[in-house]
Amino acid sequence: MIKSLLIVGIGSFMGGMMRYAISTLMKSFCEQGFPWATLMVNLLGCFIFGAVVALFGKYNLTNSMWCLMLTTGFCGGFTTFSAFANESLQLLQNGNLCLFTFYLVASIGVGLLFIALGYAIAK
Repeated sequence: MIKSLLIVGIGSFMGGMMRYAISTLMKSFCEQGFPWATLMVNLLGCFIFGAVVALFGKYNLTNSMWCLMLTTGFCGGFTTFSAFANESLQLLQNGNLCLFTFYLVASIGVGLLFIALGYAIAK
């Protein structure tokens, strides 16, 4: 149990650092007013998660420590559901119903598509 917690913690640490780096870089290139960085991180995280599950499943290694570190740890620390929920609420509170709808559809719909795409490519 302790080993698993440490593995998840290491992955989460790496994912959180990567999320911060990507978010910081994207904010300097993207228009403010829409959470592009969070959307991109969440979609990329979905793709990575799907690919990891497919690759490790292909070799019957889904219970390995590496799979745990990359899915629960890295992807858990990398993706940003709480930020997504907060930014969605802010879009609604600011009266941006079109952007709110786009953000929900892109995050959830394209996120599901990216999970499947990552899985399919890795398989």
